[in-house]
Amino acid sequence: MEISARLGMPPRETRVVGIICAGHFFSHFFLLLVPPLFPVLREIYGVGFTELGFATACFSIASGFTQIPVGFMVDRYGAKKLLIWGLATESIAICLIGVFPFYGALVMLMIAAGLSNSVFHPADYAILNATVDKSRIGRIFSFHTFTGYLGDAVAPATILVLASLFDWRVGMFVCGLLGLITAGVMWANAGILDEAPATNAKQPDAAPGSKPALTGWALLFSLPILMGLLFFMVMSIANGGLRTFGVSALHELYQTSLGEAGFVISIYLSVAPIGVLAGGWVVDRIKRQDIVAAVCILIIATCVFAIAIFDPPLWGIGVLLAIAGFGNGFLAPSRDMIVRSLAPPGAIGSVFGFVSSGFALAGIVAPVLYGWLLDHSDPRNVFWVSGFVALITIVTVLGTGSVGRRAAAR
Repeated sequence: MEISARLGMPPRETRVVGIICAGHFFSHFFLLLVPPLFPVLREIYGVGFTELGFATACFSIASGFTQIPVGFMVDRYGAKKLLIWGLATESIAICLIGVFPFYGALVMLMIAAGLSNSVFHPADYAILNATVDKSRIGRIFSFHTFTGYLGDAVAPATILVLASLFDWRVGMFVCGLLGLITAGVMWANAGILDEAPATNAKQPDAAPGSKPALTGWALLFSLPILMGLLFFMVMSIANGGLRTFGVSALHELYQTSLGEAGFVISIYLSVAPIGVLAGGWVVDRIKRQDIVAAVCILIIATCVFAIAIFDPPLWGIGVLLAIAGFGNGFLAPSRDMIVRSLAPPGAIGSVFGFVSSGFALAGIVAPVLYGWLLDHSDPRNVFWVSGFVALITIVTVLGTGSVGRRAAAR
């Protein structure tokens, strides 16, 4: 309530934001429940880490590549029902992982959870864009992103505590049940989402002498939207080096314990949500979101290059990654506002679904790239490549902004 008071949000708007962000929390929370259990599941299922990694990849691939058709469905039929059913079915899938402790069941249920998870980005952004006053939309987008980052941070500790107190199966069931309860709260409050303008509203007629607005696949394969997809994909590949292989790289490079390396990387992940909130407070006051994002990416690349060049002690790496993590979070609201500026009226669901699939593409490329670097080269190259890819991201974000402004001017 304090946040809503500071933003001057009316009660209905506050409730809508709370409902949407609660669902987004669980969309990230569910994704990181299984990986902390890998040492346990390896023995139970009788498989290796490769097979468990494949099951997790099935979640990401199913979620990422179905966001595009789900985005069209959001724009055509509305977001509310898809969002509620998505959270409910994903929660049930998470519950059933604990009920059926077989590897084949794990793979199928992770696919089911991933398919259900695909509704969140298209539906969330469509509802928020239709509900929130445009003077504070950037700050609300940032809070939405923050709740997702919070789900990332809370999930591993939650499932490990529940597993230690009870059993991993009980832990998965309880976590899924919490999501199902949240879906019930959404359903009970669904009426307030009906008051938002329809997300499939007809686009206004084009001005005389102007070109008609692009729709459907023609819109998604237009240059501005493709640049947005490229921006999301390259940015995610750059972050993948630190998020996924940073612990292993530091462990190999400094011969430090996994616990110490994990703590240093956790600084990067934990500071990012703070950066998201900070970025949200300024994003509504800045017009050139691409410049903000480019400066943040340049800071991230500089910090990562410093680790590769100077071999600082672990505490120094922690400081550098804290700065990089803050920058990574700070640029997220600007990233979302750039995509919002590319989406014409009535198409925000499909546009966000399309560009968000860049995360899935990165999820295929990044593990292979950084894994190969660790297996066949100096671990320091993980930081070198991550920094260079970040520099490429600067080109994509500035290009996205430039192309988007030219398209808007026509």
